[in-house]
Amino acid sequence: MQTTTQPASPKHASTADWLLVATPGIIWGASFLFIAEGLRAIAPNGVSFIRIAIGFATLSFFPAARRRIDRSAWPGIFALSILWFAFPLSMFPFAEQRVSSALTGMLNATTPLFVTIVAAALARKMPARRILLGLATGIGGSVLIALPSFSEGKSSALGIALIVIACISYGFALNVARPLQMRYTALQVIWRALGLAALWTAPLGLREIPASHWSLVPVLSLLALGAFGTSIANVILTVAAGRVGAIQASAATFLMPPVALLLGVLLRHEHVALLSIVGGAVCLAGAWIIRPRTQQQAAVSTQQSASA
Repeated sequence: MQTTTQPASPKHASTADWLLVATPGIIWGASFLFIAEGLRAIAPNGVSFIRIAIGFATLSFFPAARRRIDRSAWPGIFALSILWFAFPLSMFPFAEQRVSSALTGMLNATTPLFVTIVAAALARKMPARRILLGLATGIGGSVLIALPSFSEGKSSALGIALIVIACISYGFALNVARPLQMRYTALQVIWRALGLAALWTAPLGLREIPASHWSLVPVLSLLALGAFGTSIANVILTVAAGRVGAIQASAATFLMPPVALLLGVLLRHEHVALLSIVGGAVCLAGAWIIRPRTQQQAAVSTQQSASA
């Protein structure tokens, strides 16, 4: 999410510029690993609260985040605090008790599909043929991702359902964010939304802390999850969009599934069915088809901040 700025011409983008684009995608892809490691120390509600609180504290160090906003923006920020942060970020830890971090990251590739579906429903307008093709492709891919897990029992099926519900919530949140991003910076909106989300998740999250069992890896994982995955990645992507353009910057989203897959398999030795991997590739193809093709569309691109 960002203000509309004049992007640098992509053909002049430097290696440093594209590193800015890649970094958020890598961070968000690794977030699912951090969630899994955090669950070793504290229950799901505690993971959600701690990452949100750390994210809010991290952005508090940026003076730009504290710039004043109009009262009229608060209803939208209130909605984002629930739809973008408190609710979906509470779903992922519960889901990862039932399915792998790799599969969770791969299913996040469905977020642009739900964003598009919600946008079309709100506009009460049938999407163009290209968009319909992308949606059909992405939905087919998501089915392929989920199929092997459904055969593993009710617990895995529930985990898949929680992830899909979280991605649907992102679909609504990122449509709510559109008018706000025209008026304010990402820092202003995200910082306030995270502050409210910390309040919403505190009652259940704080109750989990006394029963937690801490060790170095979970602590470092939750610090990275909150400081980087919940806050810094959004800031980096905002800078990247200003340098190379919003369309090019949104490519960070497509790095999430392969990063989550690689880290889950290599570091946690998770098993991912070949059919799920094929489905992830198909889902990403659907998201690529529906990507914005013009700068005007890119200015309100909703793929940028759909992070875990």
